[in-house]
Amino acid sequence: MSRPEPAQLGPNNTAAYQESMMRRAMANAQTARLRARPNPWVGAVLVDTYGVVYDGATHAPGGPHAEREALDAAGNNAQGATVFTTLEPCSHTGRTGPCTEALIDAGVARVVIGVTDPDANVSGRGIERLVAAGIDVVTSVLIKEVEQQLASYLTQRRTGRPHVICKLAQTLDGAIAAPDGTSKWITGESARRDVHRLRAESSAIIVGTGTVVADDPSLTVRDYTPPEHDDELGPLDPWRIVVGSTASSLHDHATTAPFESWDGPLDGLLDELGERGLLQVLVEGGATLAGAFHSLGLIDEYWLYLAPAIMGGSDAKSTFAGPGATTMAEVQRGTFVSATPLGDDLRIIYRPNSPRS
Repeated sequence: MSRPEPAQLGPNNTAAYQESMMRRAMANAQTARLRARPNPWVGAVLVDTYGVVYDGATHAPGGPHAEREALDAAGNNAQGATVFTTLEPCSHTGRTGPCTEALIDAGVARVVIGVTDPDANVSGRGIERLVAAGIDVVTSVLIKEVEQQLASYLTQRRTGRPHVICKLAQTLDGAIAAPDGTSKWITGESARRDVHRLRAESSAIIVGTGTVVADDPSLTVRDYTPPEHDDELGPLDPWRIVVGSTASSLHDHATTAPFESWDGPLDGLLDELGERGLLQVLVEGGATLAGAFHSLGLIDEYWLYLAPAIMGGSDAKSTFAGPGATTMAEVQRGTFVSATPLGDDLRIIYRPNSPRS
């Protein structure tokens, strides 16, 4: 079968076409979500002058980046092609060479980018290098969607601290435990599997000593299997951190062990974890720890797993311990990122309007 003439390629400059290809690049990026850390999970799509599409996704550290995989797949057909990538191509040498130079050497004609990379080693330099080489560059295509997909990487690069997700399973009236302390199980199996996926995507889980003493959780990834076998995947279990003055005394007795103890300011903990390169941490403690993170404004996203159940009354344990807003003017406002049915339950992702600095 003969290839069509280049003139028959079609409108690869239109907004609809660019968004379609960026969504395909995002789908490629999702396949790299677990293996790429601590690098960003990036997806790429290369469309050659005949309209043939080649896909790429970031490999484990030391392996090819998304753009390079797409270029390698296209070979000589990359000449004059359009490349779609979720994140600005790197312009520095790390474990691999700069993707900008690979794109230039391949002779691509256009690069379409989802979001600019805030990393100090890139931060617009990749775009500048491509433009200087005569390559047409388009930016901010599906930027909100791409920023959500790369939220934890972007937060860590912009603030120096990992992206903080607070996970809470609760009834419709905001109860996370019955008056007698029992909380298993508020939500069903589908929601619990989703939590295990969230654990696998997080670098660390943070809980308080009260949760360890009361529930003795393992905090491991037990009920989630990546969709496809990937030889580059490392261990899925996140590191465990227990916060509290008595945390160190629990090392020899808790199922949660091994874990790291922390008895200090929570913002100091995030500073240290950010310096280690952790991109995302999951606060999975009870009302006391969740309330402490919330009152300090340290939470980037709230993942609420709502069960179709009502506890009723005022004796049940509520979502956050400690004082809250005293007037409506003090109420934290935000945006619903998504609402997803999970079996009989509903997962709501909420993001505050005023992100932490």
